[in-house]
Amino acid sequence: MTMASSVPGVQQWRVEPQAARVPIAAGAVGTVIEWYDFAVYAYFASFLGSNFFPSTVPYRSLLLSFAVFGVGFFMRPVGGFVFGHYGDKIGRRNALAATIILMGIATFLVGVLPTYGQIGIAAPILLVILRLFQGFSAGGEWAGAAAFLVEYAPPGRRGFIGSWQQVSVGGGFLLGSAGATLLASIMSPESLAGWGWRIPFLSGLVMTAIGLYLRLAVEETPKFRAIQKAGQVADAPIAEAFGKHGKRLLTVVGFTLSGTVAYYVFLAYFPNYVSTVLKLPLRTASSVNTIGLILFLIMVPFLGVLSDRIGRRPLLLAHAAAAAILAYPLFLLMESRSFGAILIAQIIGVAIQGLFSGAAVAGYVEMFPTRIRYTAISVPYNITVAAFGGTAPFIATYLVSTTGNHLSFTYYLMAAGIISFLTYLLVVKETCWSELQ
Repeated sequence: MTMASSVPGVQQWRVEPQAARVPIAAGAVGTVIEWYDFAVYAYFASFLGSNFFPSTVPYRSLLLSFAVFGVGFFMRPVGGFVFGHYGDKIGRRNALAATIILMGIATFLVGVLPTYGQIGIAAPILLVILRLFQGFSAGGEWAGAAAFLVEYAPPGRRGFIGSWQQVSVGGGFLLGSAGATLLASIMSPESLAGWGWRIPFLSGLVMTAIGLYLRLAVEETPKFRAIQKAGQVADAPIAEAFGKHGKRLLTVVGFTLSGTVAYYVFLAYFPNYVSTVLKLPLRTASSVNTIGLILFLIMVPFLGVLSDRIGRRPLLLAHAAAAAILAYPLFLLMESRSFGAILIAQIIGVAIQGLFSGAAVAGYVEMFPTRIRYTAISVPYNITVAAFGGTAPFIATYLVSTTGNHLSFTYYLMAAGIISFLTYLLVVKETCWSELQ
C-alpha cells in the first residue's frame, strides 16, 4: 500500500492491485452468501406459496408468495438508513458483518418454519416477519459492499473491481438456481414441495459463518481510514447527504430504475414465468436460468473493464435502450416454448443486465464523497429497489393473471428503460476518470 494526497487535509491511501485481492474477495464472497440467502426465496416461491398460502384459485398462492417477497424489500430503505449511518460513522467492515449475521439467522429460521397446515395463520405471519428482517439486512448490504470494493480499487480499475459486487450478487442467485436445479433433478415433485424446499434455507447458515469470518479478517477500507485519521468522519451522514447532495440522491432513483427492474425480471421472475406461465418443468426453467447466470458472471467483469476504458455512460445508455426496445420481443420469442428460444431470450436478457452491472457500481460510488457515501447510495437505491425492483415479480404475476396477456408485464420493463435512458442521457455525468472523493 502506498500513500498519496489529492484532497486537502486527507492522506489518500492507494492500494496496490495485488494487496487488494484479499479484501476484494472478502467483500464479494460475503455478498454471494447474502444474496444466496435472499435468492432462494425467489426460486422456491411456488413451494412457499403452496405451503404458507394454500389456495385452489389459479396464481393466488404464487401471487401471495411474491407479495411476501416484495414486502421484504420495503424494509430495505430502513436498513439503508440504519446501516448507512453506521457504515459512515463507524466503518464499512463492521456494518457488513452485521448485515450478514442478520440475513443468515433469518434465512435459517425460514427453513425451520412450520407451514400453514401445521400452525395456521401464524405461519404466513412469521414468514412475513422473517422476510422483513431479510429485507432490513439486504438494505445495508448492497451499498456497503459497493463502497467497500471500490474504495479498495487501484486507480483506473474501479469499474472492474466494482463489477465484482454484481458478480457476487449474481453468484448468490446462481447458487440458488443451481440448488433448485439439483433438488428438482434428484427429488420427486411431492418431496420437493413437502420438505425439500427447506434444504437451501438451512444450508445458508453454514455459508453465513464462512462469509462472516472472511469479512472480519480484513481491515477497514483505505478511504475510510484516511478520513478517520484526518478527523473528517461525518457527524450526521443522513442530514449531510440530504442537505448537500439532494439532487444527486434523486438522480440515483432514475439511475437505478431500469437496472433493478431488469434484474428481477430476468433473474428472479424468469424461472417462475417459464414454469408457471409457460407450463414447462421447473427443471427446464432452473436449467436455463443457471446457464444464463453463468454467462452473466463471465461477462460482467469484462464489461467492468470496458467501463474503465470508455466510461460508465455508454454502457448505461446501451443497457437502458436495450431494455426498452427488446423486452417485448424477447418474451414473445419464448411463446414458442422451445428450449432454444427460451435460452436465447435468457442470454440476451442477462447481457442487457450485464451492461448495467459492469458500469453501475463504480458509477454509484463515484457520485459521492467518502464521508457520506454509504448513506447517500443506500437510501435512494433501496427506495427504488423496494418500490420497483423487488415488487417486479409480483407486478408481473399480477399483470399476467388479471389481463390474461402473457406479455403485459414487459411494458413495465420498457417504461423503466425509457426513464433510465433519459436519466443517463440528460443528468448523469461521466465520472470514470475523476479522482474518488
